[in-house]
Amino acid sequence: MVEGGMKCVKYLLFLFNLLFVLAGIALIAAGAYVKVKLDQYYDFFGNDYMGPGILLIIVGVFIFFLAFFGCCGAYKENYCLTMTFAVCLGIIFVLEISGGIAGFVLREDIENEVEGVLSDALKNYGKPNHEGVTSAWNKLQNEFDCCGVNNFSDWKAVLPDKMPDSCCKDSASDDACAGRSYNNTAPINKDVVGILFACCLARAIRKEYEVV
Repeated sequence: MVEGGMKCVKYLLFLFNLLFVLAGIALIAAGAYVKVKLDQYYDFFGNDYMGPGILLIIVGVFIFFLAFFGCCGAYKENYCLTMTFAVCLGIIFVLEISGGIAGFVLREDIENEVEGVLSDALKNYGKPNHEGVTSAWNKLQNEFDCCGVNNFSDWKAVLPDKMPDSCCKDSASDDACAGRSYNNTAPINKDVVGILFACCLARAIRKEYEVV
């Protein structure tokens, strides 16, 4: 009876660790995705926001190897490996709670910081020697179907006549897009990019506090 119970616990622990292995792989993939995405907007953020993607990859690798040791400990019934896994798992749990609290407390600061960076970058749109910023803004607005940081009126200070072509809806015809203006906003997207982008970055940056 005791031996049967031990085997049951052993296999449950093995399956539990296997899930952690998959979670580690998922984090590595997510980190790679975040890094690729942020690299596309390097002209906005420079090196300041390149860390989250790399950090996700590091955390994913750490969890992968931790779960691997847990699997080995469960399979071989090795006390040392199993206890090491248990202690590390407890530490991760505490860090997850700390990261959640930090993410909640800092969410407004992160949003304001990202909005400020985007607003500064917007001023350089279409200017000489800022082709990267112009390209990044067009890509951002096309990808997220948005226009401006807060709304389309943000472009007035930079482009007095009309907002960029990238503000136009995918469904808008070429003629409709050409007729866009601050008085004719029917063909343009009116979603806000600042909050969307801040939320995406906040999820990635939150991971940074989970390993502090």
